[in-house]
Amino acid sequence: QVQLVESGGGLVQAGGSLRLSCAASGSFFRVDTMGWYRQAPGKQRELVAVIGSGGSAMYADSVKGRFTISRDNAKNAVYLEMDSLVPDDTAVYYCNADAYSMSLIRDEYWGQGTQVTVSS
Repeated sequence: QVQLVESGGGLVQAGGSLRLSCAASGSFFRVDTMGWYRQAPGKQRELVAVIGSGGSAMYADSVKGRFTISRDNAKNAVYLEMDSLVPDDTAVYYCNADAYSMSLIRDEYWGQGTQVTVSS
C-alpha cells in the first residue's frame, strides 16, 4: 500500500510562484510514473504534468513553460515548481503515482489534494 502526502499549496497573487511537494510512503516495491493533476470547481480533473522514473516529463499545454516537474527517486518524491501563476491555475492539485506492490502488482494511487488559489 502506498500513501501520498502533498504539501506546498496556498494563496498567491497572479505572477507569483508556488512549489508543491509529494512523498510516497508505505510498503511497496517501486514507484514508477509520478505526476500532478488538478481539479477546478465545476470542472473535471485534468493532467498537469507527469514524470517517469527516468526523468522524462510531459506537460499540459496550459502550463508548458511555466511549470516544472521533478522527482527524487531516492525519496520517492515528486515536485511541481509553478511560476507565472494565473487565476486559471486555481484548483485542488492532486499527486498521482503508479507503484508496484511487494507482490509486483501495479496500481495507481492518489494524494488527498492541496489547494492552490491564485488571486488576480
